[in-house]
Amino acid sequence: MSDKYFHDETFIKLSSLSIGEYENCVFDNCDFSNSDISGINLVECIFTNCNLSLVKLNKTSLQNIQFKYCKIMGVRFDTCNPFGLSISFHNCQLNHSSFYKLKLKKTIFTNCHLQETDFTEADLSNAVFENCNLMQAIFLQTNLEKVDFRTAYNYSIDPERNTMKKAKFAIAGVIGLLHKYDILID
Repeated sequence: MSDKYFHDETFIKLSSLSIGEYENCVFDNCDFSNSDISGINLVECIFTNCNLSLVKLNKTSLQNIQFKYCKIMGVRFDTCNPFGLSISFHNCQLNHSSFYKLKLKKTIFTNCHLQETDFTEADLSNAVFENCNLMQAIFLQTNLEKVDFRTAYNYSIDPERNTMKKAKFAIAGVIGLLHKYDILID
């Protein structure tokens, strides 16, 4: 099991993490870019102003984790331990990341950049994309039931290739649902 246990600690400007379990910890201004934090257990932790771009998360456990003002580009969340996966993102850059086949029910994305992010076959039911840029994000066989897209923008979602019952959209964003038909709307 885990080598070390950290509880209620704050880590500032770290560049690596020891294998172990981190519970109720805060990571502030850390640069884990290109690091391998595989197999680590993170529970009830907050990452603020951190760079996690291209981090490796193989079998990493993320339970009730908040990312705030973080750069998390090119990250394969689909390699995480899916058991108990619970994450939220606020003011983060998640471009080119992958959430392939993950269960992300009720996940909150607020003021995030999710350009070219892959949500293929993910379960995003009841998720919220508040003021998020979804330019070229991939939604394919994705469960989007009751997802709130009302303030999201730049998305292109094919209603015929996704489950979208009771998803919420603003009238201005409806064009993102009709894009494939190559029609003009005035």
